[in-house]
Amino acid sequence: MDTVTKSIDVNVPVRVAYDQWTQFESFPQFMDGVKAVRQLSPTRLHWVVSVGGDTEEWDATITEEIPDKRIAWEATQGHDNSGVVTFHRLSDDSSRVTVQLGYDTESFTQKVGDVLGFVSRQLEQDLENFKQFIEQRGAPTGAWRGTIEHGQIVEQPNPMA
Repeated sequence: MDTVTKSIDVNVPVRVAYDQWTQFESFPQFMDGVKAVRQLSPTRLHWVVSVGGDTEEWDATITEEIPDKRIAWEATQGHDNSGVVTFHRLSDDSSRVTVQLGYDTESFTQKVGDVLGFVSRQLEQDLENFKQFIEQRGAPTGAWRGTIEHGQIVEQPNPMA
């Protein structure tokens, strides 16, 4: 499995960055190539993306989620990938978002794209788009603040938090 890691500093509090990232269905608004993400349950997602002109779909499970700290996932069907997004407080009004993505290049087209650094450049652009999206809004489009361990909800979101 190949991996790529990218970070970006955003001028919003860590809670705002984290809360927006939990709104998976909004990803097409700032991730090029992502056509749709459907949240099937608090721990399950269905992705539809365009890669090199091909449409790919897969299901993923959120394996770990700790509010304001990290979200980890792994594909369960379809395109093999996994990763983790971590959130770091830099100040009261800024934070760092780091994405580590692991993926298998399955087709020749994807391998050529990988050799050319396509995945790395795409992730970098997606993070730039996220930065613009959340900084312009200044507030998340929603939030899910539960805790997930080993793919199971261990703490439901507190609506008063």
